[in-house]
Amino acid sequence: MDKNKGLVVLGVVLGLVFVYIGYVYATHSAGTLPSFFPGYLANSSHVHTKHSIASFVVALALFVYAWFQSGPRKSI
Repeated sequence: MDKNKGLVVLGVVLGLVFVYIGYVYATHSAGTLPSFFPGYLANSSHVHTKHSIASFVVALALFVYAWFQSGPRKSI
């Protein structure tokens, strides 16, 4: 299997984006979320904990993918 450094960079960048999204969901109420985020509800004080956890899990999966892609090549 060929390793592609572009996929490593893409995995890390997308992982950082999802960490930021998880941070926003964890620290902002639904009324103060950007309007393009799923779960935005004007004048709501609800915090989307499940959205935050899901974003962090996706970020972790992307980081693990990038880590495995950056490992040494195995020859069979």
